[in-house]
Amino acid sequence: MTEEKSKDRATYKIGEVARRANVNKETVRYYEKRSLILKPDRRRSGYRIFTQRHIDQIKFIKRAQELGFTLKEIKELLELRMDEGTTCSEIRSEAQKKYRDVVEKISDLRRIKSTLTDLIDSCAGSGPKGDCPILEALEGESNTGKNIR
Repeated sequence: MTEEKSKDRATYKIGEVARRANVNKETVRYYEKRSLILKPDRRRSGYRIFTQRHIDQIKFIKRAQELGFTLKEIKELLELRMDEGTTCSEIRSEAQKKYRDVVEKISDLRRIKSTLTDLIDSCAGSGPKGDCPILEALEGESNTGKNIR
């Protein structure tokens, strides 16, 4: 048996899987509970038997999270990945939806940044807190004429 084939059949305990996937054991358990990774077989002793496939699945999940996908969206991507009938255009469509979400979030963050800048600029940083324009704005009574949305 070649080293590569031997590696494909290698099994790992949860701690080794966590280490190889650069997560903690609780993350592995959570992904298993949420059915994001395949349910591992168990030894007679009750220990779970993980494989390289589990490690690869966890790494996939972590990379998708880095791109802003939620665990629900990742589960959908994994289901599409496992479905023989899935086309590349379906995966592309999911990525386009996420892109639109990110663009919208960036727009929201720019608006928040602008509002915060205006609020900070409106506050002299001195005087009683009862006259603070930032607190007034958060209470909905902004003297700056700016509504927080």
